Amino acid sequence: MKTKTYQYFDIILVSFVVILIISNIASSAKIIDLGFSIAEIPMAFDAGTLLFPISYIFGDILTEVYGYRKSRYVIWVGFIALAITSFIFWGIGVLPAEVTWQGYAGDAAYNSILGGMSTGGIVFGSLAGFWLGEFSNSFVLSKMKVLTKGRWLWSRTITSTLIGQLIDTAMFVVVASLFGVFPWSLFLTLTIANYIFKVATEVLATPLTYLLVNKLKQVEKEDYYDTNTNFNPFITQE
Repeated sequence: MKTKTYQYFDIILVSFVVILIISNIASSAKIIDLGFSIAEIPMAFDAGTLLFPISYIFGDILTEVYGYRKSRYVIWVGFIALAITSFIFWGIGVLPAEVTWQGYAGDAAYNSILGGMSTGGIVFGSLAGFWLGEFSNSFVLSKMKVLTKGRWLWSRTITSTLIGQLIDTAMFVVVASLFGVFPWSLFLTLTIANYIFKVATEVLATPLTYLLVNKLKQVEKEDYYDTNTNFNPFITQE
């Protein structure tokens, strides 16, 4: 059977992976404090939170237009790319440093910032959170699309994000804290602030999501319904 080709699928895949990698590098590089609190919870979070919600928007678009199977493929590509990125940063970190560079920057600076991409807490937290969160997001959205018969896109994108981002954020912060990347004193702040910001970004991006989804469905001539899909995340082909 001939496989259907799409005009923009590869572009979305690449954009998804790029945003995923950049957001994870930013997560280990800096913690941002917006300077205000919500219910006495300071809005302080890792810098990757600014970009990471965009990957969920891409995830929603992929599942809504192309279906769970295509989204599953993209999630695995992103997972492998993130693992390779972490391995590369680890390899750079263990290589011997040039003497002049050690004088003005040094291994300590590298390990405190970019080295975070290769430490156990960031790596395992990012990989576990991303994998569980993205698959939960895609599963919920695809199931709701069938149940709602394609109506109320906003309900699918927001509900799937509420569930996926909760799993993702909680898993990432728990694992990173267990490995000592973040102090437990920041656990509640980072978890709640990350979650609020990510969900708020998804809600605010709803008009853009509608625009992109409708345009892609028109151009790609695709509006996939996962009525007979095997949702096993470990299946690569059906």
